[in-house]
Amino acid sequence: MLVNIRVVLSNTSHPGNIGATARAMKTMGLTRLYLVNPKVFPAAEATARASGADDVLASAVVCPDVETALSGCQLVLGASARSRSIPCPVISPAESARRACAESQQAEVALLFGCERSGLSNDEI
Repeated sequence: MLVNIRVVLSNTSHPGNIGATARAMKTMGLTRLYLVNPKVFPAAEATARASGADDVLASAVVCPDVETALSGCQLVLGASARSRSIPCPVISPAESARRACAESQQAEVALLFGCERSGLSNDEI
């Protein structure tokens, strides 16, 4: 169930990206947006970029840290463009989507994205 999938944005610096994320989520049937320590939120630019996904923005949950945003999740999929030397499994976007859809049938799933400038830190991963 898509209702069990949350999108978590960590340390977002540009409010327009929050709105664009809400809009993209809405087009895919996702509604649960969690924001970890956003630089600016709420913001007029986020609302403008949400373009029809005001409900997703209005229900966004602002959290003080990643641990709080991920609380209760059985599966967390973190997105990173960088190679890492930490012991985490690496799977393709297609496999991530399959696992998220399958796991969300019975448990909470989070899709975790880092800040625009540097992505997820090793600690967040």
